Amino acid sequence: MLSKISYTWELMGASWEVLKKDKEILVFPLLSGICCLIVLASFAIPMYTTDHWRPEEGASTAQQVGYYAILFAFYFCNYFVITFFNTAIIACAVSRMAGGDPTVGGGFREAMKRIHLIAGWALVSATVGLILKIIEQQSEKVGRFVAGLLGSAWTIMTFLVVPILVVENKGPFEALGESTKLLRKTWGEQLVGNFSFGIVFFLLALPAFGVGALGAYAYVARQNVVAAVACVIVAVIYMIILSLIQSALAAIFQAAVYMHTQGALTASVGPQGFPVRLINDAMSPR
Repeated sequence: MLSKISYTWELMGASWEVLKKDKEILVFPLLSGICCLIVLASFAIPMYTTDHWRPEEGASTAQQVGYYAILFAFYFCNYFVITFFNTAIIACAVSRMAGGDPTVGGGFREAMKRIHLIAGWALVSATVGLILKIIEQQSEKVGRFVAGLLGSAWTIMTFLVVPILVVENKGPFEALGESTKLLRKTWGEQLVGNFSFGIVFFLLALPAFGVGALGAYAYVARQNVVAAVACVIVAVIYMIILSLIQSALAAIFQAAVYMHTQGALTASVGPQGFPVRLINDAMSPR
């Protein structure tokens, strides 16, 4: 675990060096988060107010089909938003590491050029997401276990899909096949298993929990509403900034891995400062 955390920290540092050259691309995960909240609200509020979020036990086939159709639509919209903005981030990262000078406008243009590919991939992702959800709901324990295994395999298989969409303009199934082939040929589980941005960012999020606890103490023990609200605001702002950076760094790393598979990062240090050694350390050629 300590080795994984240490390695992930190095990866984040290398990705951060790329991000520092184009801090403005943080607008993409920010807009992604806002749009995802809008999508969630547009589905959740009507469903909640009409009390039709989930069909009750013994519901008719039509009710169940309607529920899963709405769930599929939600998945599609959510995946579309996430993929669109990740495409913009990765387009900027690829440009930077190839020696270019990307802009926010350029990132949007690259994403818009691939809008049909993004929609296609969102359709595939929504279908898989719905299937996993159905499996999970079949049994509380076994269903969750099976869905978890399949979800992990899907995460590995799709690791390079968005960079392939960006650089090669391939359709969703072609991109999925290419991503699977590249990972199977080189790293597979070894690559994904050797780092975890989630673990490191959880540790970085601990100060926010501490500030939140301090706010709770100020409210309960001291009846200090001002201090409690101030602590909550600081904690929320910190978490938002942290999540934006996490999303951007993860996308930048995906771009760096893809470029390495294509031989674009061949020196000991990449074109724009991404140490190839860190990617090589994750690889275990088969």
